[in-house]
Amino acid sequence: MFKNYVKVAWRNLTKNKVFSLINILGLTLGITVCLMIFLFILNEFSFDKFHTRRDNIYRVMRGFDSKGKNERVPYLSPPYATALLNDYPSEIKSAVRVMPSNGLISFGNEAFNENKLYLADAEFFSLFSFPLIKGNPATVLKDPLSIVLSEATATKYFGNAENAIGKFLTLDKSLRLTVTGIAQNVPPNSHLDFDAVVPLSNYAQFPFFSGWMNNNLFTYVLLNQGTSKAGLEKRFPQFMDKYLGSVMAQVGTRFDLALTPLTDIYFEPASAFDNVKHGNKNVVYIFLSIAVLILLIGCINFMNLSTIRAVERSKEVGLRKVLGALRKFLVWQFIGESILITLISCALSVALMLMLLPVYNELLGYSLLVSWTTWPLYLFLLAIIIIVGFLAGSYPAFFLSAFSPIEALKGKLRLGKGGSLFRQALVVVQFSITVFLIIGTIVIMNQMHYVKSKALGYDDEQTLIIKLNNEDIFSNRNAFKNNLLNNSNIAAVSLMSGEPGGFFDVQNFEAQGKSEVMRFRTEFADFDFVKTLGLKLTAGRDFSQQFGTDSTEAVLVNRTAVNKLGLSPQQALGTPLRNAIRDSLPRKIVGVVEDFNFLSLKENMDALVISPLQDRRVAVIKLKPGRIEDGVKAVQSAYSKVAPVYPLEYTFLDQKFETTYRTDIRQQNILTIFSGLAIFIACLGLFGLASFIANKRTKEIGVRKVLGSSANNIVLLLSKELLKPVLIATVIAIPLAYYAMFNWLQNFAYRTSLDFWVFLVAALVTFFIALLTVSLKAVSAALVNPAQSLRSE
Repeated sequence: MFKNYVKVAWRNLTKNKVFSLINILGLTLGITVCLMIFLFILNEFSFDKFHTRRDNIYRVMRGFDSKGKNERVPYLSPPYATALLNDYPSEIKSAVRVMPSNGLISFGNEAFNENKLYLADAEFFSLFSFPLIKGNPATVLKDPLSIVLSEATATKYFGNAENAIGKFLTLDKSLRLTVTGIAQNVPPNSHLDFDAVVPLSNYAQFPFFSGWMNNNLFTYVLLNQGTSKAGLEKRFPQFMDKYLGSVMAQVGTRFDLALTPLTDIYFEPASAFDNVKHGNKNVVYIFLSIAVLILLIGCINFMNLSTIRAVERSKEVGLRKVLGALRKFLVWQFIGESILITLISCALSVALMLMLLPVYNELLGYSLLVSWTTWPLYLFLLAIIIIVGFLAGSYPAFFLSAFSPIEALKGKLRLGKGGSLFRQALVVVQFSITVFLIIGTIVIMNQMHYVKSKALGYDDEQTLIIKLNNEDIFSNRNAFKNNLLNNSNIAAVSLMSGEPGGFFDVQNFEAQGKSEVMRFRTEFADFDFVKTLGLKLTAGRDFSQQFGTDSTEAVLVNRTAVNKLGLSPQQALGTPLRNAIRDSLPRKIVGVVEDFNFLSLKENMDALVISPLQDRRVAVIKLKPGRIEDGVKAVQSAYSKVAPVYPLEYTFLDQKFETTYRTDIRQQNILTIFSGLAIFIACLGLFGLASFIANKRTKEIGVRKVLGSSANNIVLLLSKELLKPVLIATVIAIPLAYYAMFNWLQNFAYRTSLDFWVFLVAALVTFFIALLTVSLKAVSAALVNPAQSLRSE
């Protein structure tokens, strides 16, 4: 019986190849999008799930009061882990510190600057489930002079990971290490990502290791079974008072601790204070919504085209009923045909997805893990086949099976006004979704263009950024700067704690006339900061060597800081301002710079204090116009003199846009592609409807032409019926899209306006594409010889 169902279904599919191909193509594209987005969501929610102890591992977060709200950062100082183990031995089983770092790893004549170097406690591989190809997780980092390499890194060094064990490597020209383990490459769904791990104990004698305010590493704790996370967190205030009470009183800020479950870290809000991988649940929900909408368009195509074929199949249904077929068997026959089409579409979708996966990975920015052994993937495909098969096939099945056999056999069956209205309603839904996606794409593109072209308040052209991230360049930073300034291709050089878009710490300040502690962003830079970035002074003067006390007694502030102090730029000059952590005595404001966007444009302008205190992390180098190539060569030459064994790594300041807004740009690209697919699938259905209407009105067209109607009039006649629902869809979609994109734009502190032209362009694009689609069939119908049309009837 099943074979007969399949044979009948296949025969009906091949009877009208055009309609079947349109259905299969529409569903295939819709299911492909769904499958790709499902894999993306599966990967997003699988982050850190591979760790066997994941339910009891937490990252310790440090909180502090900032502008009336409690902000949390993951960086702690080294003493926290030891103190937590000592104070809570029955609650905390182990604590592991992880310090993201970088370093020069050399052997023989080879040297590599590794940016994914972790300094970690010996229990790192015991706590986390990063499989080792070679080595024992419990002992692989016990020896301070050991190092564990990832498989890819070991292969890069020695050609074969197996050959790496026992080999000697030198870290930063001083620490001789032995390779004691090889770890499998870190999976893409891990928030931690390393190429090499070195014992943190090598740095136990360094000054930073004992200081409670040197917050530079992550601390992970493994709780004992039965320990309450909430109960432990309630005891942390006493812990902070015990160890940091005097510090908190000094800086005027209350610190606290909290525990974040390992599997929740990935979806924590990303910040400049956390350089591990982070995701965004809003992006996941957006992608999920797009998948559902595009699949819905494909299903509507199927329902529409199956329903309009009712007239063609009416005699078949009537004959089957006369021969004794029950309605329920007819229903199952038509649903079976729908499921068969969905099954074929699913098979094609899997093949298409595998072909497009490399391109999709490129758009996402990381490789999706596609495991064909996991049950959720097969459950998803089965659900698609059943749900889409029933959803797309239910209405046509019940509609066709309800035909009166007498009317059907007489050939007098008509779809009626109700059927026509239902088809038009489905077209409205399809094109409402399409217009919505087009508006979303235009708004995102417009916002990205606005952000990219917005005047940032500083000069980012022909400006290089070099991190002072090794001992040689850091120790010789002043010699490096002087060497560059003596070169005719270099316009200016400044050493600073963070370039625009980089690191700007939040610290407490005491201001004259203000009883409360002020929290301002900080920049620690040399005297060439303003000149190198091309900042504009609103009041006062810049730092100057002519004033011998500027290094110890002067600061610059931006206009927002002045506003928060309740002063005008002129009034602010000479105002005492003390950094509660870094300054023993107040400094005086000697200049006010105009606001410049040193943070992402997603954040509001914040108060900034620029101090000449020592904290140099990057060198910003301004090249002279038209001398980029010679300027880069000059930088390479100067760098090789002070750090000869370290490879030079630099970026351009104007590339910060791509880095800062990478996720938004990827959303824009993916949404553009999905919008194009939505238009294409919707137009497939529209083309099918146009074909049906043209065939249904063949005789009418012939009569009209005989009576003198022109081809243009015929095209207008056929187009009018199908373009009306497109117009209605546009009217419905515009307010919905306005609401959605208005909320999306709230993610940006600086945003473009939702102008009328955005919605007009979306409407015109949709209408033009729909008109073109309908016209293709309408023109061909209008050009048919009327004698042939009338004879065919």
